[in-house]
Amino acid sequence: MGGGATTVAIKNSVSGYNLAMEIVVQLLLNALVAGAIYALVALGFNLIYSTARFFDFGYGALAAVGGYATFLFYKLLGLDIFLSLILGVLIAGTIGFLIERVVYRPLRARKSSKTVLLVASIGVLAVVQAIIAILFSSQFQTLALSNQQVIGLLGGSITQTQVITLLAGLIIMIALAITFKYTLFGKAVRAVSDDEEVAQIVGINSEKTIGYVFFIASAIGGLAGIAAGFDTGLQPMMGFSLLLKGVVASIVGGVGNMYGAVLGAVLLALIETIGVWQFSGEWKDAVAFAVLIIFLLFRPQGILSR
Repeated sequence: MGGGATTVAIKNSVSGYNLAMEIVVQLLLNALVAGAIYALVALGFNLIYSTARFFDFGYGALAAVGGYATFLFYKLLGLDIFLSLILGVLIAGTIGFLIERVVYRPLRARKSSKTVLLVASIGVLAVVQAIIAILFSSQFQTLALSNQQVIGLLGGSITQTQVITLLAGLIIMIALAITFKYTLFGKAVRAVSDDEEVAQIVGINSEKTIGYVFFIASAIGGLAGIAAGFDTGLQPMMGFSLLLKGVVASIVGGVGNMYGAVLGAVLLALIETIGVWQFSGEWKDAVAFAVLIIFLLFRPQGILSR
């Protein structure tokens, strides 16, 4: 009798350990996927802030533009998924470029303050979100594939699109690192980021460089919106929520530091995932704000310096 009870206890202990490990693995996988999306938003946000030198709230709307453009081509018009993805990213980048050309560039030409640019970007966010709501309604939409494969990994599970999201985030980070370190365009961006006036003196067209940066950053933001559409779904106001996570990730990792943005995104996603697991999904944004406040109070420069 005693031996049988001991065996049952051992089996229960092993079963409990396995269950705990499966939960940990699933939490880590969820955090990595969310972190990849936040990292994409943070990378684009950091690019714009480093060159244009203001917090562009309108950037958040470009994530929704990318997601809804892909939804239009893929779900409504029935185009190929990969073609729809490319078109969604290009449309987000193009609209971001046009917003910079039509709204922000004239304000910079008039030597407008950072506060004026910030207010203008809030207006851009509101207008773009309203246009999306008018065109697609405020109903929840999704890009999720009906027959996507679920992959088991160490007791956890991850979908095929989530794997692609992780790979896309990694590839874009590597591509940006190579571009800004080894290409003439990357050196021009770094020069404008360090000192725009000096960059102009040495012959760099800062306005053209900033325009290209807005296109690239907006395209990356559009890709983040597409990934969010596959992972959690689409709604017109999704851009603000993603922007919040991107800003928090940038501040936590270090504003102006590309590697810091990725590090901050993964850390934020991990803290959020644990918070949602312990409490509920309603605490997600509250956790992000709490992390932001803690870093602003005790480490305002972020984990990594600019």
